[in-house]
Amino acid sequence: MKKTVVVGMSGGVDSSVAALLLKEQGYHVIGMFMKNWDETDAHGVCPAAQDFEDVARICDKISIPYYSVNFVQEYWDHVFTHFLEELKQGHTPNPDILCNREIKFKVLLDKALQMGAQFLATGHYCQNEHLGYQTNLLKGTDPGKDQSYFLYAISQNALQQALFPIGGMHKKEVREIARKHGLHTAEKKDSTGICFIGKRDFKQFLVNYLPFQKGNFENVKGEVIGQHDGVAYYTIGQRKGLGIGGAGEAWFVVGKDIGRNVVIIDQGANHPALFSSTLSATELHWLSSEKPQTPFYCKAKIRYRQVDQECCIEKIDGDRIEVSFTIPQRAITPRQSIVFYDQEICLGGALIEKSGPTLHELGLDFPLQNQSTLG
Repeated sequence: MKKTVVVGMSGGVDSSVAALLLKEQGYHVIGMFMKNWDETDAHGVCPAAQDFEDVARICDKISIPYYSVNFVQEYWDHVFTHFLEELKQGHTPNPDILCNREIKFKVLLDKALQMGAQFLATGHYCQNEHLGYQTNLLKGTDPGKDQSYFLYAISQNALQQALFPIGGMHKKEVREIARKHGLHTAEKKDSTGICFIGKRDFKQFLVNYLPFQKGNFENVKGEVIGQHDGVAYYTIGQRKGLGIGGAGEAWFVVGKDIGRNVVIIDQGANHPALFSSTLSATELHWLSSEKPQTPFYCKAKIRYRQVDQECCIEKIDGDRIEVSFTIPQRAITPRQSIVFYDQEICLGGALIEKSGPTLHELGLDFPLQNQSTLG
């Protein structure tokens, strides 16, 4: 008997090819489109409706059944409200990670199992490795597309029931397969922006949901440099959109004083206030049931696409950890994720709570000539 797999289809080339490959491998494949956001754009067009049309065309082309499910309420309750709450507190959250954990690999997985499927497949660029009762999450083969960073928080049970058909491919191979089979999504641009909400003017979007209070930009000496529009609009390391000109090097966000509604900025991409060698994190999640013993040496990313950095997990206390880095890290950002790796294996991760003392606070300088290893 053929095993059944539900493929989460977005209307993009990655999930299109994932469905195609699984059918070629002999699975009974069902396409599933999730509607997670209910809104039309300024031209009266609903992007979700357009994406579903693409899903329908692909599924007709490769002769598989398809359905649409409405998870708008689940997305609002379990992802977007948390996103807004973090922003209210002046943090920089990552809704994609929460969406994967709460929607794709929980709500959608449950729906797939209810339909009699044995697996849920997605177009993520990552892989899994089954070792007895343990399943490892591995990086995708394409280093420029690897998405394991966004999946560290899913459960071991979900990982065991997941399939990642394109995880061992490069993006150019995926598009070539789509062209070869006449899939109209072959040249479709990749989606960008907030998970399921898309790319849009961030400030204009948020003003519909959150009132923000203007405040001061200050430099590290406490001198007022200008005015900001609200602390949530800015993230550590940000250069664009500050509206601060003048002589000398460009200005960057180097910190926030949320209690005083102040965004701290200063000049220079290598300003020592941007660098720290330690951080603390919380909401720790390991993909394996085997917890490491401290001190534990591994590598980590503090943002997507960053080159893996050597680090040591110095202390684990429940779901809290203390981490130190061999090389000081630039722009450690509260409520972004730190994700740990052992070579190609994604071990798990946590939400950054705060960085340790910056080099500026320690009275040190760090004039990096090349920051390519820091991402």
